[in-house]
Amino acid sequence: MNIHIPTPLRVYSDKQDTVSVDAATVGQALDALTAKHPELKKHLYSDEGKLRSFVNVYLNDEDIRYLPEKEATKVSDKDALSIIPSIAGGTSRPGIRAFGATAGSSTGTLNSRSRNE
Repeated sequence: MNIHIPTPLRVYSDKQDTVSVDAATVGQALDALTAKHPELKKHLYSDEGKLRSFVNVYLNDEDIRYLPEKEATKVSDKDALSIIPSIAGGTSRPGIRAFGATAGSSTGTLNSRSRNE
């Protein structure tokens, strides 16, 4: 099966965007991935061996957190896993949206104020 690696993690997979592994379950596929590319393990798993909360893994188009068997879900060679890291952001300044758009602006007009004000 193929595991799709997101751009920020490709530095740990020899710059490969897709890694092929042999596995019978999602968990075995992730184990095979981290065996091939050990540096990925600390980015995917906590010290307790659990998938990090900000790492989303999709089997085809299904988030494995919502599959009945989760990491024990069976896979075939035709399946694909995608690793999608969560992205957080925003601003702590009231009335200012991401990229400087003002609150209430339906057109996304940029706020002309400097971020350093």
